[in-house]
Amino acid sequence: MVRKNLGKIKGFSIQFLPYSEIRGLTSAQRIKKILDIVLANNILLIQGRLEADEESRLIEDTMAMIKHLKNFKGIELAVIGGNDKEGIFGKMRTGLVKAIAGGDLGAVTIVGPATIVKEIKRNPKKIELLLKK
Repeated sequence: MVRKNLGKIKGFSIQFLPYSEIRGLTSAQRIKKILDIVLANNILLIQGRLEADEESRLIEDTMAMIKHLKNFKGIELAVIGGNDKEGIFGKMRTGLVKAIAGGDLGAVTIVGPATIVKEIKRNPKKIELLLKK
C-alpha cells in the first residue's frame, strides 16, 4: 500500500453541544458561546438549529472579528435538517415538538473555523466536511 503525504492539520477538535446547554441562553449568549468554542480551533456540532436572526448575527459578528483578530479567517456554517417530505400530520407533529422543545431538534448545525474547514458539503445521504491541509 502506497501512502501519499496527506499533510498535517494542526490542533483542532470536534465538540458536540447539546441543545440543553444553550436552551436557556439569550441570543447574544448563544453566539458568544459558539464563537468562544470556534475561536479555540474547535469544529462545533450543535444539536438543533439557531434562529434565522441568530445565524445572521453570528455571521455579522464573525465578519467584524476578521478585521481585529490576526489569524482568524472566519467560519464555515451549515445546517442539516430533517426530512422535508413528511405529510401534513408529520409536519403538525414536528411543529408541536418544536414548540415544546423550544427549537428544531431534528437538525444539526455545524460551525468551524475557516482556517480548518475548507467546505461543508450536504448530500441527501451524507455530510462531507472537507478540511484544509
